[in-house]
Amino acid sequence: MAASPLTLLTPRLTLRRWRADDLEPMAAINADPEVMRWIGDGSVQDRERTSAAIASWEREWEERGVGLFAVEVRQSRRLAGFAGLSVPCYLPEILPAVEIGWRLGRPFWGRGLATEAARAVLDFAFRDRGLARVVSVHTTGNDASAAVMRKLGMRRERETTHPEYRVPVCVHVLDARP
Repeated sequence: MAASPLTLLTPRLTLRRWRADDLEPMAAINADPEVMRWIGDGSVQDRERTSAAIASWEREWEERGVGLFAVEVRQSRRLAGFAGLSVPCYLPEILPAVEIGWRLGRPFWGRGLATEAARAVLDFAFRDRGLARVVSVHTTGNDASAAVMRKLGMRRERETTHPEYRVPVCVHVLDARP
């Protein structure tokens, strides 16, 4: 799929494709140990890894027609993090699947922004991309992400173990409404 100016708007957020000036604020988010506590093995990511990640997210847009949106607060125009769709290749037992995920910097926690962004992404997934089902995965103990999944109407489908990091994870699902 060719690059597009695809943008989703919510009352407080703009979800859009990535720009060069997003690297520094996203690298700061990824360098925060509290933000990264439940991601992978819990390690922070440096600027170089963040740059590679953003490039891979953009490639996923091009190759699969889904990807992770940069999430910007409309009022301040500050990058809050990301929300979007990806293929969870790291968890082959649930494939084929499309996963919804999000990551916001700490200044943006506790304000309902992850839920607001995720609702826009789910609408995009079901209406614009025609998906019948979306999954979401969180590390066991990440109660904040589990709460967002519940607010989205997702139901817990299974528990399993992340094959690379050997940590327990919970898989939630949401089917498109007819």
